[in-house]
Amino acid sequence: MAFVILLRGLVRLLGFLLLVVLAVTGLALTAFCIQGGESGLSLPALAETLRLHELRDNVESLLSELEDTGPLDLLPALLGLGLIALALALLLGVFVPTRERLVSAKSGDGRLAARRRALGQVAGALAERGGGVTSIKAKVKPGRRQGGKIKVRADRTRQTEPAEAKRSVQEQLEPLCDGFGLTTKVSTRLADRGSRVQ
Repeated sequence: MAFVILLRGLVRLLGFLLLVVLAVTGLALTAFCIQGGESGLSLPALAETLRLHELRDNVESLLSELEDTGPLDLLPALLGLGLIALALALLLGVFVPTRERLVSAKSGDGRLAARRRALGQVAGALAERGGGVTSIKAKVKPGRRQGGKIKVRADRTRQTEPAEAKRSVQEQLEPLCDGFGLTTKVSTRLADRGSRVQ
């Protein structure tokens, strides 16, 4: 999963860089097509500046070496295999869909699943009903097969003790945790000035 996400990011980066290279190449060709002839801003002058004739000769000699019969050079073969592997990995990054991990509820008859963000919002709304709490941030991490964890950070008022705020939040989350088989980890901190109790 993480490998596919990494490949998708790499594909996006390479796509962006390729577009930049194409744009710059197009601008250079446009600029050198303005004036005709053999000198100044012309295509022959661009080819001379980029030394394309030398590049052609080098590529031609490389291809002729590859066509020769004889022992296989290890370096070009490894480079070729590496480029093929890179191309296949980039194709995987494009075509393999990323699966969203859902939190499954305990149920004897069927299966009920919820998305992490939606379940986190529900947990936050429930936890804010606890006494002495000003704001809540809740994140849900699904388990491998069922259940998962809810990490809650609660901002409490100055009059509320940390243990009391934790207990209050855990009581509010108990029905949700029982239904989805979640464990809770609640941390509290003192709220900023001006925060109001929910």
